[in-house]
Amino acid sequence: MSTPKGVLEGQFTLGVEEEFQIVDPDTRELRSYVSQLLEAGGKSILKERVRPEMHQSMIETGTGICKNVEQVRHEVTELRQYLDHLARKNGLRIVAAGTHPFSDWKKQEIVNHERYSTLVQELEDVARENLIFGLHVHVGIKDKDVAMSLANQVRYFLPHILTLSTSSPFWLGRKTGLKSFRCEIFKRFPRTGIPDEFKSYHQFESFAKLLVKVGSIDNAKKIWWDVRVHPFFDTVEVRICDMTTKVADTTTIAALIQAIMAQLYILRAKNQQWRSYMRALIEENKWRAVRYGLEAKLIDFGQEKEVAVRELLDELLDFVDEASTLLGTREMLRENVQRILREGTSADRQLQVYGSSGMDPKKVVDHLIAETMQDVPQLPLDHSWGPPKGASAHPAK
Repeated sequence: MSTPKGVLEGQFTLGVEEEFQIVDPDTRELRSYVSQLLEAGGKSILKERVRPEMHQSMIETGTGICKNVEQVRHEVTELRQYLDHLARKNGLRIVAAGTHPFSDWKKQEIVNHERYSTLVQELEDVARENLIFGLHVHVGIKDKDVAMSLANQVRYFLPHILTLSTSSPFWLGRKTGLKSFRCEIFKRFPRTGIPDEFKSYHQFESFAKLLVKVGSIDNAKKIWWDVRVHPFFDTVEVRICDMTTKVADTTTIAALIQAIMAQLYILRAKNQQWRSYMRALIEENKWRAVRYGLEAKLIDFGQEKEVAVRELLDELLDFVDEASTLLGTREMLRENVQRILREGTSADRQLQVYGSSGMDPKKVVDHLIAETMQDVPQLPLDHSWGPPKGASAHPAK
């Protein structure tokens, strides 16, 4: 059966949120400085596209609602360019990675905001220790029940996506042996990880309303699963990824997530869908992705056997071939996924630098500072800011 004409029209817009580390280039330590950066001009220029997170050493950016992957690439590049300029004017740098190689969470300040103070009161050291940095990708889906159906199905592919984004092999100066230690830190939070399957959006709403009623949460944004139908926006939000160091990797992962969602939507238009699997089984694959990254062997549940993730990613590209062709991202996806497979992820490169430098974590930070701005034109310090040219609507808050 051929794909109905215009099946993807008006949907599958993208929004990307990136969480950056604020780093002192001399000590290479994290620096609790986000409030000062925003007061120094970040908020007046970038407006709602930049905001603090819980720790003062983190700053988050969000693109507008992007019509295509090329717009994502442009906005992500532009936002890094402005953040880098703002940081350098204050004697600092930005870093894109899932964890800092050696900074201690106990030395970091919390942003003075009711939302974060409440979170710390609720979770205590579980919240304070959550000094991690992620990449969130929103895909626009108008119908909430369709969004829930696609969110259910995309769960299967989350470990595959994670392997391409791993960037957190270190914690508190230790080589952890994991490619995404960030995932292990974050799972200490309640309501995280791979979600259960919901039969409808109404069932999810009933679940969220119950948690609000009994005082577990005050709104559904405190459900932090690896994928969720956003409670306030018409998007499905994929939250499993480590913060990717290169702009090219951010763009590639956004394109892959968009293509997977669109391909599942095409199947739905043909009265088909991806087979459902238990959350516990998908969690098995997530652990393998966390531990081994691109060297993992994930479980093919249909065949009931292990398969190298590199082979599975090739199969995934074949699976999304129809959707990526319609979206105009087919060649870009194939070229860039193969590039990541050749070069490794940020976690792989960090480990290489660590080994070749005589196990010096400061050299890893230097590497990350440089790679974060790879292919991003640097503005001169005397540059006069004008308003960014990208879209203004923040995809999620």
